[in-house]
Amino acid sequence: MDERWAIAPEGGRGAVLVRLRGDGSVAGEVLHEADLVAAVASRPSVSRWVWRSTAEVYPRLLAAGVRVERCYDIENTEGLLLGHAGRLGQPRSAAAAWARLTGAPVPADPPLRAVVPGDQSSLFDIPAEPLPFEALLGVYADQLKRHTTTEYPDRMRLLTASESSAMLIAAEMDLAGLPWSADEHRAVLSELLGERFAGTGEPRRLTELADEISAAFGHRVRPELPADVLKAFKQAGFQVKSTRKWELEHLDHPAVAPLMEYKKLYRIYTANGWSWLNDWVRDGRFRPGFVPGGTVSGRWITNGGGGLQIPKVIRRAVVADPGWRLVVADASQLEPRILAAISRDPALMEVASDPGDLYKAVSDRAFSGDRAQAKLAVLGAIYGQTSGDGLKNLAMLRKRFPTAVEYVDAAARAGEDGRLVRTYLGRTCPPAGHRLDDVLLDDPDTEVPPTDPRHARARGRFTRNFVVQGSAADWALLMLAALRQALAGLTAELVFFQHDEVIVHCPADEAEQVTAAIQQASDLAGTLTFGSTPTNFAFTTATVQTYADAK
Repeated sequence: MDERWAIAPEGGRGAVLVRLRGDGSVAGEVLHEADLVAAVASRPSVSRWVWRSTAEVYPRLLAAGVRVERCYDIENTEGLLLGHAGRLGQPRSAAAAWARLTGAPVPADPPLRAVVPGDQSSLFDIPAEPLPFEALLGVYADQLKRHTTTEYPDRMRLLTASESSAMLIAAEMDLAGLPWSADEHRAVLSELLGERFAGTGEPRRLTELADEISAAFGHRVRPELPADVLKAFKQAGFQVKSTRKWELEHLDHPAVAPLMEYKKLYRIYTANGWSWLNDWVRDGRFRPGFVPGGTVSGRWITNGGGGLQIPKVIRRAVVADPGWRLVVADASQLEPRILAAISRDPALMEVASDPGDLYKAVSDRAFSGDRAQAKLAVLGAIYGQTSGDGLKNLAMLRKRFPTAVEYVDAAARAGEDGRLVRTYLGRTCPPAGHRLDDVLLDDPDTEVPPTDPRHARARGRFTRNFVVQGSAADWALLMLAALRQALAGLTAELVFFQHDEVIVHCPADEAEQVTAAIQQASDLAGTLTFGSTPTNFAFTTATVQTYADAK
């Protein structure tokens, strides 16, 4: 039985709540209770809690040891429904939704507070526009009706439900934290950077490299300053536009090698050095603040600490607790498999039905066994590399997989024409003229008039990829929801997720069960998201003591 209740904080610790019917109408008396946590804990039969924002309610429940099975996040849903209507970027708060519903002035969304290292409360301290409980119920009922007007209502309901589930998962992951050994992290830094000099704190290895670079140029150069480096190369007779690796590595100059090494180590020093460790790791855990759907394509981001950009060498510090293991699972060649599922291309689905090397299978069919060329062709079709060799590769791919190529071509044409495109479940790209359009340009710092054809081409490349990457994000939501449900009876904890990779921290004797649960969750997500398709969403899984050992 689908028992739904709406709830909102009231006063300091209290709550106002009411039971709801399936259409969102009130099914009983509005109750006022003194303790929000007790109100939820005393109703274990509730299958779905409806609330303004997961960030407002769920951390309080988790802190008291109370978890819920499902929720409906009104503000997250509002963002998805606005996007579907071509209004992405408009205020998505419950107060804004109520204002639109009643014709009142629409308030701007309140700014989110940045994560303060070591203080997880800042993740959830989100100022909210005051809104009566009855208004919240009105917004919820209206959202249920708006679902029915979307292009595919059942898919849209699945999307909003699964992203609400992701909000629960993100809060639970932040509570658990990613296991982190401060001692191992310090050892890695000492190994790479050497000891720090007293006073300046500058690592010895960076100082040595800076001296080598300056000696190579014949005068003092500050390698951490790109302008200083470019000036030095110009004085040495080299015209370069940036200090990027691909532009410098071919120069015949003795400063290049130490400069490349300096840039690599300096990045680690500034992004994951001793200061980062002191700021972000507490009690053996790293908690970056996961944000589901943080990008327009639905991919997750983190609120701080660079949680999705952990360098491979620093992964040595991600260490399971004694007696525990990390089960690290990576979805194999996910985006081409997603393209097979959403396009329903018979030949590509046949290739993707095998959990093995998809690019090798494509190469055998279309590229005379040249795997590298096949990979370039498939990724070129998805990411929009349609000039030069990319155009020839695309033509060969089109002969063997015409339906798949036409699917992304159609999305590109729609984008160029300024039309909306959607993921399989209904997440919608930004409308034409959105501020994202300028970012999509090859050189976003150059002012380009809105009528310039470069805008259309850039938008077409974006929408070509959006339908695949966004549909992958759709699938990931359902995979995580299924995995969360499968882990409910175990001690194991879901502690990390990014794009196509998941990490579960579990007792060693649960690792085998967790491995099986991940693949089962992937299989179920494929069916729930895309219906019946032979596409195999295979995971490569490793059970390790340290994250660095997984790849």
